[in-house]
Amino acid sequence: CTIASRPSFNQQLNSQSSKLLTMDANKQRWTILGQDPEILLAALANILSWFVVTFCPRFLPYLLPSSPEEEQDGDAISIDATRTRCISIGRPGGMEQLRLVTLKKDICTIGYNVRHLSPAPYTPADGFELPEDCVVVKNLAFSVNYADCTIRWGLYESAKKFVGYPIVPGFDVAGTIERVPKNNNSNFKVGDRVFGCTLFGAYSSRVVIPTIQLRKIPDCIDSFSKAASFPAVSLTALYALHLAGYFPGGFDEGASRHKFKNKSILIHSAAGGVGSFLVQMSKILGLGPIVGVVGRSSKVDEAYRLGCDAVIDKSSEDLWSAATKACPDGFSTIIDANGVSTLKESYNSLAPSGRLIVFGFHSNLPLGQAMLNPLEWIKMARKQSNMPKFDAMDLTVSNKSVLGFNLSFFADEREILSDMFDQILEWISNEKLECPNVVEMEMKNIALAHEFISSGKSIGKIVVTTEPTSSS
Repeated sequence: CTIASRPSFNQQLNSQSSKLLTMDANKQRWTILGQDPEILLAALANILSWFVVTFCPRFLPYLLPSSPEEEQDGDAISIDATRTRCISIGRPGGMEQLRLVTLKKDICTIGYNVRHLSPAPYTPADGFELPEDCVVVKNLAFSVNYADCTIRWGLYESAKKFVGYPIVPGFDVAGTIERVPKNNNSNFKVGDRVFGCTLFGAYSSRVVIPTIQLRKIPDCIDSFSKAASFPAVSLTALYALHLAGYFPGGFDEGASRHKFKNKSILIHSAAGGVGSFLVQMSKILGLGPIVGVVGRSSKVDEAYRLGCDAVIDKSSEDLWSAATKACPDGFSTIIDANGVSTLKESYNSLAPSGRLIVFGFHSNLPLGQAMLNPLEWIKMARKQSNMPKFDAMDLTVSNKSVLGFNLSFFADEREILSDMFDQILEWISNEKLECPNVVEMEMKNIALAHEFISSGKSIGKIVVTTEPTSSS
């Protein structure tokens, strides 16, 4: 049978005008002032949130759309362990959109690649038969990534494309298997301790996840919070090194398929979630010198502890002068998720045959902002207009490459990510990869978690536990 898709916030808001903004599927999409209409809708939604919160907060409840899957009296039954509790975002906006809700009986959250069961973010309200390739995870911890803030703002492309609104954000899960399919052909059983990834839906106490995206938690990881800190950032780090040509190696550990003499690497945000694993994996794969960049003096020691040969504190020294001093001939690889603030000079700092790997644009977005007012949108538009453009002829004559990726689009690339997850699990089990610094928070404090990660002050990973404490 065919399951009807749940209308997204954008569809509800613009069901008629979208016909005017979009041409046929096989033709070019219309833009307004060079912008995707959905970006403009997100801007209007955020500005409306800012205006209401700032000038007429009594109208704020009208900006918090609910879903039919939610219990209307969620607070009264939130202590019922059989009910799923999750963080729902009903529309683009500020922190006010992070609503802790209780779902109706038997409803779980799901990622968009479980569309053969139901459209994301929820399973059917009338119960469901678990697909043979999936299990239900009682999720005890999930991590917070910067991408989650951009989802809340309405700026995360895969979230808009594959889910819409409402959406339950989050990628990392750690918990126990609560339910397996009738014909269970996996190596999982009820009660197994597992961790892994979902393509959205992780901000939840109960998630349906394909078994290929899960692994049993090794004995060396002694808490669910630590387990939840690994999956998304470690897979992102390893895929970046794959694009750089260093993985898989196929040789002895410490060697790689990259046969160029220069194996130097510059890692931006080296003490962050992805950066902490990039440093450790670079060490395992025999790269060097490993030069880490941090934005605060308080992060220098952590970057050295992780394995950097040199650390550049860009808050107290000129980044590119220090980079040239550390590697005068240029870098074989630079991994950059900063965006407009560093991309141009990152490219200029590559050695011949060097590769610039891009997986984010943090500096294009506001730092430490709970919501986006009109001035912030103007700033973002200006930054976007200053993004560097790379000329194909220059790439050729300078022997440089620029490669970008976003793993949230990899729903159909299960095998490569599964192989990488196996490698990561092996390194964890052999204690060659260590857990990053973990800051634990409770689900009720999710707004504080978003505020902390967007401040740029966090080191390692922020992890949220789903079970309320006795004081909650």
